[in-house]
Amino acid sequence: MKPYIAVPAIGALVYRAWSRKSLTPIGIATALVVAVIHAVHPWSVFFALLAVFFLAGTTVTKVKHDIKTKLTQSATGVSGGEGSRNHIQVIANSGVASVLILLHYWHLKRSGRYDYSADLCWERRNDVLVVGIVANYAAVAADTFSSELGILSKSKPRLITAPWRIVPPGTNGGVTVAGLGAGLLGSFILSATSTLIVPFCRNWNNSEKLLYTLAMTAAGFSGTLLDSLLGALCQASVVDVHSGKVVEGEGGRKVLVHSHPLNYKKTAELRSGISSHQEGKEGIAKTTSANVGNSIQASRTMQKAGASGDAVADGQHESRRIDVGSDLLDNNAVNILMAGLVSVGAMLATCVIWDMPFSSIVPI
Repeated sequence: MKPYIAVPAIGALVYRAWSRKSLTPIGIATALVVAVIHAVHPWSVFFALLAVFFLAGTTVTKVKHDIKTKLTQSATGVSGGEGSRNHIQVIANSGVASVLILLHYWHLKRSGRYDYSADLCWERRNDVLVVGIVANYAAVAADTFSSELGILSKSKPRLITAPWRIVPPGTNGGVTVAGLGAGLLGSFILSATSTLIVPFCRNWNNSEKLLYTLAMTAAGFSGTLLDSLLGALCQASVVDVHSGKVVEGEGGRKVLVHSHPLNYKKTAELRSGISSHQEGKEGIAKTTSANVGNSIQASRTMQKAGASGDAVADGQHESRRIDVGSDLLDNNAVNILMAGLVSVGAMLATCVIWDMPFSSIVPI
């Protein structure tokens, strides 16, 4: 990508993230590195995919924010709705694509094809890494559209691993027809963007370009299905017992269900102190001190689980329970695993369809 286009474009994205507070300061720094990686490639299509995904993602997130605050609850105990996204979330969405772009850049330099002035186009049976990069963005866009807009559905979500079971909005693995439709739209937007900007060589005819677009849309749509499946199996959906709402971890991190065992010991000590019927100011002081210590410890444990710095929690979190899934992965780990599997799967499928060896994915 030419520097006189890349520099102002990167500056505009960074300014938007800063002005809208859509990313944390570290998130902005990480996004800047990711944007530079996308911009060093001679093709502008990869930076365009990053920009379209970022702009579309922040737009749909803004659309559903007010409704989500009424349907879910954050790890801090207040209404749901995401704040600024952090650096881990940036990597979860663009990390796989960034690695593939660097590999493709290295391949072009090694093969002597890297030249801004040359007619560097995409041969039909060459550069399989391109498929993986586009598939990554089609998949994360499908997942973003599906999760962010699917929660607006008037119908109740059903668990993907048990379609007969209705689950609360925001449940990992919960799907709706509207959410799946939104995911398909997100995948198509990113796939069509790549079709419009990828520098196809002349041996690509219109029918092949159309098939490419549909194939990338299908690959991206599979991402939202895979993300829902991984979420239902490997990610814990924690529900607040009193409100029935799904509790979301801050920054895509895990939600604390039970506090550390030390808190139980402190709670037992506190109850023992109360039952001893201590009298006078000294007894009250000891009870208050133990109560404060217990609250501080519980709050610190909650903050490690993803709550904000001013969160205050009860000692045992008895009001929370895991409703669906296993507490193996957090949301960020599920996202990056999904993106990686879709990208690799798309590249392997391309090798099979085009009758190419798998080693052609990363030519040595």
